[in-house]
Amino acid sequence: MSPPTQPESVFLRALSGETLATPPIWMMRQAGRYLPEYRALRAKAGSFLSLCYNPEMAAEVTLQPIRRFGFDAAILFSDILVVPQALGQKLWFVEGEGPRLEPVGDMARLGEIDGQADAHILAPIIETVRLVRASLPRETALIGFCGAPWTVATYMVAGRGTSDQGPAKALFTSNRVLFQMIIDRIVAASIDYLCAQIEAGVDAVQIFDSWAGSLGADDFERWCVEPTQRLVEGVRARHPRIPIIGFPRGAGRLIPHYVGATGVDVVGLETDIDRTFARDEIQSLVPVQGNLDPLVLRAGGPELEREVEAVRAAFGGGPFVFNLGHGILPDTPIAHVERLLAAVRR
Repeated sequence: MSPPTQPESVFLRALSGETLATPPIWMMRQAGRYLPEYRALRAKAGSFLSLCYNPEMAAEVTLQPIRRFGFDAAILFSDILVVPQALGQKLWFVEGEGPRLEPVGDMARLGEIDGQADAHILAPIIETVRLVRASLPRETALIGFCGAPWTVATYMVAGRGTSDQGPAKALFTSNRVLFQMIIDRIVAASIDYLCAQIEAGVDAVQIFDSWAGSLGADDFERWCVEPTQRLVEGVRARHPRIPIIGFPRGAGRLIPHYVGATGVDVVGLETDIDRTFARDEIQSLVPVQGNLDPLVLRAGGPELEREVEAVRAAFGGGPFVFNLGHGILPDTPIAHVERLLAAVRR
């Protein structure tokens, strides 16, 4: 007797270009503070970084929303700034404010940053991938990720998140060579990091470019598109069949060019993008993922039902993964997530 076949992942089917009557669903930041079980484990860990670098705890956090809601994909619990930390940049988190890095603003500071990521620093995160993959049912996909070179560079230069990415823009304006060197190191490290995640068991990877929309057209080409293209090509050279999702948040009408130039297989759509444009000009190129407003999910009620139907009406005629246009908000009621899942799967 032949062994039973493994259940298919509807998430991976959608990423491969299949149009499904019921779209797969997961949510950015689905493992996080809106879950009481996450808050309890976070308190036990003592700090955010301690949680990220503890494979057993990070695996548990990754699995929590799968156990509670049965999403079609899990996403690795980690942070985009582990890459600069692995390059030798000091990283810490300030409670209630977010991450901090020692800024890289001149050649002297860059000289203190390694040219290659330290695999030993990233090893606990790769172990988390192995633990999660061993615990997930095969029909539930596992997503790995990294930050896009531009977005990671903005943190490395400023030492923190900024409202306009001004420090990074000032640096690439005044010292293009230095900024290019920072980008190059991020690209090389991110290729190795994503490939290590793939080899440990992730089924797809996502590149988060949270600040793509802050760049004008020429700078978007130089600092978003070109580095992402190199990152995609580097991963593909070693893992040609892995699906790669790009999320150039805020890029809007530049997304069709981003898709064509970078070679991503799937693209995430933010909340504010025009859905007709996205369907006609983006979904005609690649499968899309998104774009429910996290504020609508937090509010719940009839408007949530209406927006779920509007998103499905816009994108349900093609390959599509239901998601938010950005991460779930920490004060989102669990009942609203349950209502969202019921509406998507109805």
